[in-house]
Amino acid sequence: MMRPSLDQWLLEAKADPAAPACGMYLFHTGVVRSTPKAKVRQGADTGRTVRAVAFSYDEDKLAAAVERAKKMPGIFYVRAWLNAGEVPVGGELMLVLVGGDIRPRVIDALQSLVGEIKTSCVTERELYE
Repeated sequence: MMRPSLDQWLLEAKADPAAPACGMYLFHTGVVRSTPKAKVRQGADTGRTVRAVAFSYDEDKLAAAVERAKKMPGIFYVRAWLNAGEVPVGGELMLVLVGGDIRPRVIDALQSLVGEIKTSCVTERELYE
């Protein structure tokens, strides 16, 4: 799946009618890493290396999550793109852009949205070498 341009997204965000209210934009770029999730999160070393992630998502749940993020205090712009299929190490799984009035609100909204996407919208399975 073709990854969108972050530069283009930012240009579009700055052209949005809500742009004058935005004092900060933050991007999240989720990338496939070679280290298994179990090792990174729980310290469990199986000796295996990730070669790719089988990734899919629920479009309706993603749209609902984005709408919830847009309703957070001080948030005026939200956009998300998720990949699908077998994504190799180094490939992007997701891009998320949040724009809002002040840094704490934008950071909180980005963290909340990415967390919801990861826990409720996506299905991912590591594929090993």
